[in-house]
Amino acid sequence: MRSMTGFAARQGSLDLNGRAVGWHWEVRAVNGRGRDLRLRLPEAAAALEPAVRAAVEARVARGSVTVGLRLEDAARDAAPVLDRAVLGAVLDALGQVRADAGARGIDCRSPSAAEILGLRGVLAAPGQAASGAALPAVLASALLDDLGHALGELDAARGREGAALAGVLGGQIDRIAALTADARALLDARAQAIEAAHRAALDRLARALPQDEGRMAQELAQLAVRLDVAEELDRLEAHCAAARALVADTAPAGRRLDFLCQEFNREANTLCAKAQYLDLTRVGLDLKAVIDQMREQIQNVE
Repeated sequence: MRSMTGFAARQGSLDLNGRAVGWHWEVRAVNGRGRDLRLRLPEAAAALEPAVRAAVEARVARGSVTVGLRLEDAARDAAPVLDRAVLGAVLDALGQVRADAGARGIDCRSPSAAEILGLRGVLAAPGQAASGAALPAVLASALLDDLGHALGELDAARGREGAALAGVLGGQIDRIAALTADARALLDARAQAIEAAHRAALDRLARALPQDEGRMAQELAQLAVRLDVAEELDRLEAHCAAARALVADTAPAGRRLDFLCQEFNREANTLCAKAQYLDLTRVGLDLKAVIDQMREQIQNVE
């Protein structure tokens, strides 16, 4: 069992022909109804998005995961250089715009040199000019390799929290099983108390109206059938066994445990509705309290 929450960070650096490039990966995972992946990659690493997404999805089945990458390029501190290839494309585009506008009688003001230099890509960091923003293959490989290590650390963190959750859930399942056994132990005393109460009521009625003893026995039998809770207790015991199996399983079990909690709660509600016996009602209410606590913990399970 793994939790949906965890955190991991990795950092590294690489020398690219004398140009030092560093990076910092940060991966955060929190609770979520499904799988929600958010990537915060710099523009230069945009091409890595499919590989990053695939790497995360291979490890995370459920939860909200945010992956951030920060690149630290020593070349960025140096004076930018003019990318003549980009400048030429920009000037050609500006000339075409002015020509098309003039043909329609529209006068376009010529941009200043500062405005042209402010356009994206005209000025580039040393080592990036004439090559666009694409990462070198060796750097992309190193980044993805380090991301794999970060995701491994995230798995370990989620596993540690999952082990703690398994212990808490195991204790709650044991409590539900014990309360179910308590309820079953009350059935004989409950049946006697209910029969006595209804016989007393029928006796009071018999003083005013004649009663058929056979009919009285029939009414008591029908009442016993309506108030029988053996099936509810059997299902609670079966749910406990299923919950223990899910907690022990290494596969993601959060959704199935959440559904099982709904079934637990349904049986506890029926038990309370049929109780007609104070001690059994108390057990049913205790069951509902434990089940609610269990459901809160399950919201953290992958």
